[in-house]
Amino acid sequence: MIGGLTLGNLLEINNLKTYFYTENGEVPAVDGVSITVKKGETLGIVGESGSGKSVTALTAMRLSQGKVMGGSVTFNGMDLLALSDEEMRKIRGKEIAMIFQEPMTSLNPVFTVGHQIMEAIQIHMELSKSKAKERAIELLALVGIPRPERIVNEYPHRLSGGMRQRVMIAMAMSCNPSLLIADEPTTALDVTIQAQILDLMRELKKNHNTSIIMITHDLGVVAETCDRVCVMYGGKVVEESGVQEIFNNPKHPYTQGLLKSVPTLLDSEEQSRLYSIEGNVPIPGSLHEGCYFAPRCEFAMDKCRVEAPAYTEVEQGHFSRCWLHEMDGRGGLNDKSLVESN
Repeated sequence: MIGGLTLGNLLEINNLKTYFYTENGEVPAVDGVSITVKKGETLGIVGESGSGKSVTALTAMRLSQGKVMGGSVTFNGMDLLALSDEEMRKIRGKEIAMIFQEPMTSLNPVFTVGHQIMEAIQIHMELSKSKAKERAIELLALVGIPRPERIVNEYPHRLSGGMRQRVMIAMAMSCNPSLLIADEPTTALDVTIQAQILDLMRELKKNHNTSIIMITHDLGVVAETCDRVCVMYGGKVVEESGVQEIFNNPKHPYTQGLLKSVPTLLDSEEQSRLYSIEGNVPIPGSLHEGCYFAPRCEFAMDKCRVEAPAYTEVEQGHFSRCWLHEMDGRGGLNDKSLVESN
């Protein structure tokens, strides 16, 4: 341990719980999440909408509207949840940056995109206004925006959704952060620009040893960019391992379902429908007993509905939250037929 942080780790989220208060009572959006990010590593966080991925990231950035009910977030030896607002502002944007999921609501409509990029550059890099504008134009060009010298003076409503997304990416990358949190960074981008953005992130990682948290629904992006993967469901991490291990040997039925849902070139032409996991993600706070995935799991047992499974290291470096590991060797999670379509 160095300054409260395990050697080699840049970020440690430990047993984090974030609740929202509604007219129906407390809603646990993040329910005991523990995640680590190593220096220079790209961690993918996947799961359906409502799994708690974005709220986990926003809580780490101290931007969530929910109340932290427990746990810790340690970055570079600092407990982010214990810092003052002023201390956190010095870190946010410089040391930790985030690409937000909704570029239209994240950009200020009354300022030009150039002003918004320059603001962070001037505050954290202490550049003059002219130098900051040069840097803003350079960043806009890097993320594939045409005519950046003109676009730098435009307002967000004048840009398409894809261009606004690229402006958000330029803002996040402006100060070469130690940790970049990318929440659906390739949404609304065509495949050419998507590839360009992913290449930029790889360059940032390579040149500055930047750690990246990639929050996405796109398993193709995960396979292409990530070193490790955390799978979230119902506000909890249900599986975690290296990216190749997750794709080749998924242990949790939810992860298996996500992988089976991805169309492949090997799918039969006669197949009329793509595979989908039956049912819906539970409303946060609606489930209180057992495994949260049990109502949708085709392998659920009586035990699954009444007793929550522990988060267990089922193989070296491979963790899962499932009772079926007790069945290993008897039709359990090593049964390759469960994921034969992949």
